[in-house]
Amino acid sequence: MNEKQRIVIVGGGSTGWIAAAALGRQLRKDLYDVTLVESSEIGTIGVGEAVIPPFITFIRNLGLDEQQFIRETQASFKLGIEFRNWARRDHRYFHHFGTLGRKLDGHDFLQCWLKARAHGDTTDLMDYAPAAVMAKHNRFYLPFKFPQESPLTGAGYALHFDAALVAKVLRRHAESRGVARIDGRIESVEQAPDGRIAALHLQDGQRVEGDFFLDCSGFRALLIEGQLGSPYESWRDYLPCNRAVALQTVGHPDITPYTRSTARGAGWTWRIPLQHRTGNGYVFSSDHCSDDEAIATLLKAVDGEPLHDPRVIPFRTGMRHNLWRKNCVALGLAGGFLEPLESTAIHLVTRGVQFLLELFPHDVRGTADWSELATEYDKRMRLDYEEIRDFIILHYCTTQRDDTPFWQLCQSLPRPDSLQEKMAMFAERGEVRIGGDDLFKVPSWQAVFTGMGVIPRHYHPFVDMSDFEQLKLAMRGGRTVIEEEVLTLPSHADFLRDNCAAEPLPAVSSR
Repeated sequence: MNEKQRIVIVGGGSTGWIAAAALGRQLRKDLYDVTLVESSEIGTIGVGEAVIPPFITFIRNLGLDEQQFIRETQASFKLGIEFRNWARRDHRYFHHFGTLGRKLDGHDFLQCWLKARAHGDTTDLMDYAPAAVMAKHNRFYLPFKFPQESPLTGAGYALHFDAALVAKVLRRHAESRGVARIDGRIESVEQAPDGRIAALHLQDGQRVEGDFFLDCSGFRALLIEGQLGSPYESWRDYLPCNRAVALQTVGHPDITPYTRSTARGAGWTWRIPLQHRTGNGYVFSSDHCSDDEAIATLLKAVDGEPLHDPRVIPFRTGMRHNLWRKNCVALGLAGGFLEPLESTAIHLVTRGVQFLLELFPHDVRGTADWSELATEYDKRMRLDYEEIRDFIILHYCTTQRDDTPFWQLCQSLPRPDSLQEKMAMFAERGEVRIGGDDLFKVPSWQAVFTGMGVIPRHYHPFVDMSDFEQLKLAMRGGRTVIEEEVLTLPSHADFLRDNCAAEPLPAVSSR
């Protein structure tokens, strides 16, 4: 009899192998067997090519070498997202990673900027964000390598990468730590009398038993929905886009250190530059645009030769009522989906794994009741999903555009109470209330609010207690130092070439 506790991961791709790598590192091999079942016949979505800063911490915690990871995944650096045509046509703003100014005489920097603006100062708020200034000049250097007194230490960064190569790297890492892989197509799922998942039956006749299962099967949600019936909560009323077209093109030598999101007639397009190619896509509403129209819009927007035919991907924005049901936890697309406007899909996977490890049952064998653990897990994940949902809605509902039916609809989108409260607080005096564990910190909300044209009616009255001339001098000095230091940095492309240039990949035939 196998005394080890058996954990089975259903599905590979970046989601499955993120889970496998984390479990392989955290669980003792003498107590647990971890097996991943995937079919090489089934493709993966594979368009999650951008992440946010917490992913850097995740790969470091795995024990991976960051520089080598960048080389092997053809990655580039990401300092934030440039938004074009969102607030109105021919307008752009930047959502940066990291700090935004610094406190002046005890006042939050935004409050000082608001007072200066009220007195005629037209300086862009992003001139005080190190990551945004680096992106504007297409420069890059690792923030933690700057001297401690440099304002550039406040810049944050993430990565753009090839999702298929990420899965390959993580698979190797997981297998080196004892995770077993079975290549097979699941034909049926066996349940125990109490409803728990007992085993997988593969087409080749194998029976894969398990005590605990992770559903990483993508939109199919083979276990969490197909067997356990966890219902899906749609957020289509909040977020009208429900389809995407994805396309990879030949890379550009001038690799920008940021993602670009451009608002279009029925949604928005993304541009994600990697070392070897560029990822492109159009997220749109099928109520306002046909697939053929979306493909034509995307092909017209890209700036390189296509490497394959466009892929149309339908999706449902929302999440499961229960991501943990019985002895199964759903991760990634099996658990929920939020459009990739802020590149949060992989973050939700790593958070799901983090919470699972924190709440992991003492013994997954037998018929113990884990309902309290499952309830807490679902509560934590819902908070994350809803926070990201609200942040994405903010980009849409604050638009001033009314030039197409889609953008007219966006102006009248319903707003969850949690978002409405934030919007009211910010519109009055620039206040942002967040929790200690929130993903998007105050500078992110400030960047998107002001970028979308939401300017508070008042600044905090206590700013008037400080010498305004001294505040102005400090602000001018701060942005001057940031600008001067950024201009000494190498270009993003040069930094990649000199420090983490990827190995050339085999040529890919066009179309």
